[in-house]
Amino acid sequence: MTLALSVELAAAIAVVVAVAGAVNGVAGFGFAVVGTMVLAATLDPATAVAFMIVPMFAVNVALVGDLTREELRTCGTRFAPLLVAALVGTVVGMALLDRIPGAPLRVLLGLVSLGFVAANQRLFALPSLPVVSDPDVAETPLVMATVGAVSGVLFGATNVGVQLVAYVRSFDLSHGLFVGVVALVFVGINGLRVGAAAALGLYPDLGLVLASVAAAVPAVAGVAVGKRLRERVSERLRRGVVLGLLTVIGVRLILGGAGVL
Repeated sequence: MTLALSVELAAAIAVVVAVAGAVNGVAGFGFAVVGTMVLAATLDPATAVAFMIVPMFAVNVALVGDLTREELRTCGTRFAPLLVAALVGTVVGMALLDRIPGAPLRVLLGLVSLGFVAANQRLFALPSLPVVSDPDVAETPLVMATVGAVSGVLFGATNVGVQLVAYVRSFDLSHGLFVGVVALVFVGINGLRVGAAAALGLYPDLGLVLASVAAAVPAVAGVAVGKRLRERVSERLRRGVVLGLLTVIGVRLILGGAGVL
């Protein structure tokens, strides 16, 4: 899983993470999905997942900065069971990551990408617990822990946290607070993942680690640009760009994993 970086590949990765950061800054989500799926279409999928961990951490730290100190304290307490369970589930998912062959993992990532699009287009409902539809029950520690653990496993293996995003969205938060809470959850998860990735051997050499750290710079810059554009871009255009891009990427991943491309 060694990543040999040519000048051209390094430049391409910088562009990918910058664009993914801009998407996240505008829409409040999409950095991990867009960045991981684009990189997985050209790199080894497990390498792409591991590579994106540090940039994801940096991006979400930048977004957490939008929360006030009081909001940060309140949300940290309110969503603590979700965060703790997601941390445990994520480690399990990462442990499975390096055991899945490249081609099936690429197909899995493609299916997840298309599933994300279909769910956001409401072509089908995201799998969820029946009780989550009740706001009072949805916020109980048991439900938070269950959602966090299941979502964490998928996130650890694919970098896709759509279930966590959908769950947090169900709490009827303002857009700014929603973005901040999602970022807060993923800051905690990705902070742990850096150490877990090293312990599990997902970083095979120092070069991959340094490249991942360096990629955080264009990623955060992209978020800053996206945040400035947030109020100027309609919700429809936000969704259209993100979902259209993920559709193309998902199809390419599936065809690549099947040996067609």
